Amino acid sequence: MCACVLQCILGVALHNGNQPMSRSTVKEKIKAKPKDVKDTELVRLAKGGDTDAFGKLMLRYQNKIYRLARRMTDTDEDAEDVLQEAFIKAFKSLRDFRERSKFSTWLYRITVNLGLMKLRRKKLDSVSLDEPITTPEGAVQRDIEDDALDPLERLVETESLEILDEAINGLRAGYRAVFVLRHGEGLSTEETARILKITVPAVKSRLHRARHVLREKLLELSRNQRDRG
Repeated sequence: MCACVLQCILGVALHNGNQPMSRSTVKEKIKAKPKDVKDTELVRLAKGGDTDAFGKLMLRYQNKIYRLARRMTDTDEDAEDVLQEAFIKAFKSLRDFRERSKFSTWLYRITVNLGLMKLRRKKLDSVSLDEPITTPEGAVQRDIEDDALDPLERLVETESLEILDEAINGLRAGYRAVFVLRHGEGLSTEETARILKITVPAVKSRLHRARHVLREKLLELSRNQRDRG
């Protein structure tokens, strides 16, 4: 992210009414060894309106958030929009962040939600992805075994990034979110559930379905590319 975009995002955030405030000890540490400063220290400075601290957080996470946004959306332009919207929303909402989870988890949740909103606006995809099972005791969430990914992993390793990206973009929004967080970002099932605010069984259910759909899509795209070649 270029400096002008960073300034633009911070400018929008400051327009929300925050005023700069600094804590000299931590700020000296930031200048001396910025990589050693914990997210929690930067967050607390930023909560006081310190734009330098928030800028450090942006620089620390911009690549991860852009990568997540790109996998959640269909185009580079959409990903850039989500990236900027995520940081603006994070800055404006920072005072409400109670630090019960990691800053990265909170920021991922914001990014995923914005990515899903953009997909739904474009595709009007509002169908529930996790139909519950009806029992005499009421509706219960499906709990599907989190089986091995070996066949899909072999396909992923042999296909080009272009084919893989096209296949992931073909996933429905909720499946894509789970697959990207689990296998793109390497998050655990539990952390994925916290970010998406769904149950662990729901994560397993969506992931199982996403793997199946992605495997079929990769095979189809691969065959089509060979036929065209």
